[in-house]
Amino acid sequence: MTDAIVAEGLVKRYGDVTALDGVDIRVAEGSVMALLGPNGAGKTTTVRIFTTLLVPDEGRATVAGLNVVEDARVLRSKIGASGQYAAVDEYLTGYENLDMVGRLYHLGAKASRGRARELLEQFDLVEAGDRPVKGYSGGMRRRLDLAGALVARPQVLFLDEPTTGLDPRARLGLWDVIEDLVAQGTTLLLTTQYMEEAERLADQIAVVDRGTVIARGTSDELKARVGGERIELSVQDVGDLDAVSTELSSLAVGEIRIQENIRRITVPVDGGTDALVTALGRLSDRGIAVFDVGLRRPTMDDVFLTLTGHQVELEDGQ
Repeated sequence: MTDAIVAEGLVKRYGDVTALDGVDIRVAEGSVMALLGPNGAGKTTTVRIFTTLLVPDEGRATVAGLNVVEDARVLRSKIGASGQYAAVDEYLTGYENLDMVGRLYHLGAKASRGRARELLEQFDLVEAGDRPVKGYSGGMRRRLDLAGALVARPQVLFLDEPTTGLDPRARLGLWDVIEDLVAQGTTLLLTTQYMEEAERLADQIAVVDRGTVIARGTSDELKARVGGERIELSVQDVGDLDAVSTELSSLAVGEIRIQENIRRITVPVDGGTDALVTALGRLSDRGIAVFDVGLRRPTMDDVFLTLTGHQVELEDGQ
């Protein structure tokens, strides 16, 4: 299968700060790759290089077979991009925004108008299409921005944290739109801070931290790399967390994770339900009251924590 996106040894520096430190990426045609990582990991810098907005200091990158530096002008007509913030003119209507993008792509007046109406229908914006964008909700603006990225029917689409700042309902709606695009054969590179977003949308996930790709694979492959199961329990008294950690340390096959703010502790174990029964017996003998308990497989959050040694830190502090 042909690779639609390729990066080899990408390096980008800003003075003494190295934003990218040898990034290697390959995305097959018609597939979705998610770059998963916290703020400052290098995700947006990578996308800006792929979309010809930045020139790498070292390494090379190609998109749709074109070099992002040498063939930048030609490449821009073959890609679409949507950034973290909706790039729409709020004083124009939704239709006028899309029509304007078509004119900028030199589609011609008739083709631009037709494509604008087509995309308004595809993105469920027909009723709002003739209203000024300043009256749109955040989710509607994001859908309009994504529609704008598709006006010229790009071969490759780049979405940089497309659901940041959206409420859960709007986020789910945008996921449905993205899945429809992928089903039509669009190649997509997606950056995200949300574990569940990467897991739902991506064929392949590249975990990025401090400017480097530290792991890649499907969500199942990455979880298998972490291995094991997790006992996850909540206690009535936050003061019991240290005692729980001490009592269950001999069962742990990895680092025990304590979240004091929600009185929760996570213990990686082998042995499944047998380990769970043993753990509950020990805590009962100590008189420690358990509020909630469960046994689960590793999540993508566990994957990131294990690979990097820290949790993803979101802008809103989640």
